[in-house]
Amino acid sequence: MATGLRERWRVKARRTIQERALDLFDERGFDAVTIEEIAAAAEVSPSSVYRYFGTKEGLIVADEFDTMSQEALEELLDVDDPVGSMIQIVRNYEAAPEGSEPIPWRRIRYFFKEPSVRTAFCASLDRAGQRIAPMMAGGRLTETQSRVAANALVFGYFSALEQWYLDGGTQPVAQYVEEGLEPLRPIWANHSSARA
Repeated sequence: MATGLRERWRVKARRTIQERALDLFDERGFDAVTIEEIAAAAEVSPSSVYRYFGTKEGLIVADEFDTMSQEALEELLDVDDPVGSMIQIVRNYEAAPEGSEPIPWRRIRYFFKEPSVRTAFCASLDRAGQRIAPMMAGGRLTETQSRVAANALVFGYFSALEQWYLDGGTQPVAQYVEEGLEPLRPIWANHSSARA
């Protein structure tokens, strides 16, 4: 099987497993559903669910950024305007046609309803911050400042999602992300002007 075809199959399998899991969680509650039941609903083996996601919490928090190469991440995130990059990523998700890419917003409520999912998502954000921080080093940002700025970005995103959830999820998520991350823009505006 060609690598591209194998990757498309893997992405489709992961998406199907996540969708069936969310169906079950929505119907019966997060704690009441087992990995074995999710596997049966997705028509895969339990070992496939564990291989792709590790845990039930992983089923909720996992997305393509977890498996993205560092090179792909560097292409996606503009280090001179990471706030703008984050907003654009969210807008792209919101604008995706129905059925093309999985819209992650269905999962968001579990980040804030289920304590174990919140913990797993915070761990995922911590890993994202560790990957982003080295990209921001240089110019006027020291290593420490890069680490703090990267974590402000990813955990600021988390806080914007939480406010969206608390407000009932009726407005676009991008609106919350843009408003929430706006105070961070001067960090990179100063950094960009120092490079020029």
